[in-house]
Amino acid sequence: MKHKSEPAHVTKLVKYVLVGLVVFLGLICLYCGSLLAPGSRRADDGATADGVDPVLGGYVREDGDFDDLFEDQEHNPEVPKSIPVCDMRFSELIPCLDRNLIYQLKLKPNLALMEHYERHCPPPERRYNCLIPPPIGYKIPIRWPASRDEVWKVNIPHTHLASEKSDQNWMVVNGDKINFPGGGTHFHNGADKYIIALARMLKFPDDKLNNGGNIRNVLDVGCGVASFGAYLLPHDIMAMSLAPNDVHENQIQFALERGIPSTLGVLGTKRLPYPSRSFEMAHCSRCRIDWLQRDGILLLELDRLLRPGGYFVYSSPEAYARDVVNRRIWNATSDLLKRMCWRVVSKKDQTVIWVKPTSNSCFAKRDPGTIPPLCSSDDDPDASWNVFMNACITPYSGKMHRQKGSGLVPWPQRLTTAPSRLEEFGISAEEFQEDTSIWYFRVFEYWKQMKSVVEKDSFRNVMDMNSNLGGFAAALKDKDVWVMNVAPVNASAKLKIIYDRGLIGTVHDWCESFSTYPRTYDLLHAWQVFSEIEECGCSSEDLLIEMDRILRPDGFVIIRDKPSIINYIQKFLIALRWDGWSIEVEPRIDVLSTSDERVLIARKKWEVSTI
Repeated sequence: MKHKSEPAHVTKLVKYVLVGLVVFLGLICLYCGSLLAPGSRRADDGATADGVDPVLGGYVREDGDFDDLFEDQEHNPEVPKSIPVCDMRFSELIPCLDRNLIYQLKLKPNLALMEHYERHCPPPERRYNCLIPPPIGYKIPIRWPASRDEVWKVNIPHTHLASEKSDQNWMVVNGDKINFPGGGTHFHNGADKYIIALARMLKFPDDKLNNGGNIRNVLDVGCGVASFGAYLLPHDIMAMSLAPNDVHENQIQFALERGIPSTLGVLGTKRLPYPSRSFEMAHCSRCRIDWLQRDGILLLELDRLLRPGGYFVYSSPEAYARDVVNRRIWNATSDLLKRMCWRVVSKKDQTVIWVKPTSNSCFAKRDPGTIPPLCSSDDDPDASWNVFMNACITPYSGKMHRQKGSGLVPWPQRLTTAPSRLEEFGISAEEFQEDTSIWYFRVFEYWKQMKSVVEKDSFRNVMDMNSNLGGFAAALKDKDVWVMNVAPVNASAKLKIIYDRGLIGTVHDWCESFSTYPRTYDLLHAWQVFSEIEECGCSSEDLLIEMDRILRPDGFVIIRDKPSIINYIQKFLIALRWDGWSIEVEPRIDVLSTSDERVLIARKKWEVSTI
């Protein structure tokens, strides 16, 4: 009996050994995968004993005096000579709009309210620490204005929209390029003709939608590939073209590749990152938004954003279809907007246009208890970063009520005219004009430094990472560029001045990733941005990697900050591959200089072989 049981005993032992080996190998693979994942620092990694980050290989800063860190080389012996390149499958990564992250973190967003399209940023231990590679075969984008009508297919190798929207003239694949005929869901014959039709509906002089410069800022909700915004530009109208990273996930990517002002965003549960009274017009062409949900909360967000007398242009079957379902939606929408004191100014064919009241007079005539109510006095209509929408109407201040309008002069005079909302910051008209003059000189000096290496039409998409009063963007008025003005969270209120000048922008926290695709901007301007994020305890290294993500190959960065910070960033140029060309200069001191400043200008290499 003893001899007969031995083979079974040996077999069982072998099985245990094999199972143990499989489990051991599985744990090793899991551990290695966590190290190699582009968005992952291990939660317990911290710094190694010698202060070296295990992913970047760079020095991990301990809390301490900021200037001492940059000035004292002995405290910073390990600046990485190279930064890892992410796997190619992450070439279109948007860290805070990565739905894979939602699943990995086991979040439970409300899909009906579009929460899964809102920002969900990775925690510090899961941030990626590698450079986003361009697609294989990437080409320098076609320059504006030709880019309005065509882009390189290899740069955005997605053609599903061309087939899905083939009957609407959104885009057409043509060999190695993708062409944009200018069509849209409700303007198949071209956005240019549609824009003229809207001007005629509003009876504007000479069929010009800008109405003598009084229509300047437009919010295009659910913009598709932003052809409406593209064809508004010749009319001196600047549209913020907005769409989510949804099932048509590349529509905004196409818009930005074309060089059209646009951004990722969604009308979900939180306010859009713009101050109150920013736009003269909102536009929705078959944007597929349920405007009736939650007591009309999404229409009330448009109400917050529209100026007194602002227009809402709505082209959708609900406006013209005669079937029972669409008639019911139309009647309910009309009733809601009437209670909001909006009125129809024109209705023709597939389009209806409402106008917002210019004063509070109508609200006093509503029956008590009318829904939606007026917002309470403690509701700040300009608070917009991570602020939940509120189903209420934002009334005008006493001054705005008496004024019965925005009080803004027409474009282009409004670019350099001090807006009345400057009073809220204690800034005089003289100080505003001085700020404008200083930035004209600063930008002139930047261009003089880059003149020898910048080719004609090199810049189209520009970002000012700390926009203040918008002087940097105003100084670029005569160049064929558009500027995304970014107001850091601690200065978000100043964004209203940007919009009052006829410019566009957004609020953002630079401790987090920006809501845009990789390779979006040709030029990034960062004035005192690094000083501010370090004061918040955030990482300069993370910001440099984020800037590299959104900067196009062959693009430029202009960093203006304290000498100690510039010295530190200089050490990262090779690792970031920003050493295609660089120069450091000492600028002239002016009243905007809070301390000694240096300017670093660098160019990102574009050759795929170097990456």
